[in-house]
Amino acid sequence: MSNQPPYGYEGHPGHDPYQQPQWQGYDESQAAQAQQYTQQWEGQTWETQVQPRTAPAAHLTETAYLPPQSADGPTAQPYGEHGQYGEHGQYGEHGQYGQYGQYAPQGQPQPQAPAQAQPPEPAPAAGPGYGPATVTGNTRVTDAQRARAEGRSPIIEPGMRPALITAVLGLLLAGAAAIGEYALAVPLVVLQAVTAAGWFRLNGMWPARQGIVLAFAGALAADAALFTAGREHAPAAILGTLGVWVLLGIVLGLRSHADPDERMYGLMATVASSALAIIATGYLAAVADAVTVGGVAVAVAVLARALPLPTPASVIVSLLAAAGAGIAVGGATDLGTSGALLGAGAALCALVGHRVASYDYPSRFVHFTAGVALPLTAAAPAVYLLGRALV
Repeated sequence: MSNQPPYGYEGHPGHDPYQQPQWQGYDESQAAQAQQYTQQWEGQTWETQVQPRTAPAAHLTETAYLPPQSADGPTAQPYGEHGQYGEHGQYGEHGQYGQYGQYAPQGQPQPQAPAQAQPPEPAPAAGPGYGPATVTGNTRVTDAQRARAEGRSPIIEPGMRPALITAVLGLLLAGAAAIGEYALAVPLVVLQAVTAAGWFRLNGMWPARQGIVLAFAGALAADAALFTAGREHAPAAILGTLGVWVLLGIVLGLRSHADPDERMYGLMATVASSALAIIATGYLAAVADAVTVGGVAVAVAVLARALPLPTPASVIVSLLAAAGAGIAVGGATDLGTSGALLGAGAALCALVGHRVASYDYPSRFVHFTAGVALPLTAAAPAVYLLGRALV
């Protein structure tokens, strides 16, 4: 008989505690040697290799800790009366593999496996912090939406500070017109640039650099055409430039790759902005005295409109103040008392531009662009036509 140590379960050295080996010629020396291998086992295992005793794994879903057990049965488990994992172990009442076990056909008793800890349910994610519902809305509702929901008019006027800027620009136009047409071109170019930018922002299109540049370029082209043709050919220069720029805007709109609705919306905004900026060239085409009277009248009318008065009263006060300013300034020019009519007409057009700039709760940028420029730009045709008729 060979002196090679006996082999137990699954062909590894050791002693199978559930099945006594049937060896031929079994003696005490072989038993002692088998006991030596048996003492190296810390407990029962179902692996095919000898596993060292280790601490429980950190992640319970990947492995399980088997407490030490002897051949007679499981030993006392740590961490309380029922062990670390509760009364029924890691995998429930019948173990990991059911009531009969994985090795039931082999007649081997099943150990009670430690229970697998259920991972805690994740806490609900914190919401964006919305406040409770209110009758008057919340901060996420725009002023225009709240005004419509409450039945109010979505209109807010630019206020006194934009009116002051408009008044300053109107007085600059009036003073530059008395100096000469080249001096008048400096504040006029500023007015045309602010008009182009303000109209796009008023329509919610920002930054619309291509449209703003195109509209401003049309205004500069109209100014250049007027200087070239002279004031006697002002209508042809202004209307000709306007027609060319409308056609150019249509061509650029057709070449756009945007959606059809956005393309049409951008085209209309570009055409309207170009038309307004080009129409402002009417100050350069008008008689110098008419520009002087009209600039002062618009300045006075806008300041009076910004006073804290009811809207009907404010409109009436503005028209009367503009007519009075027209009489005062007209007396120093060749217009005389006809300046009242010119002042009132320019003020009426300015109030229309002021009303357009107040539509739909515009932003502060709209107030300081469209709110500043549109009253003066809208008054340009009246200054040109009334000045030609009254002088």
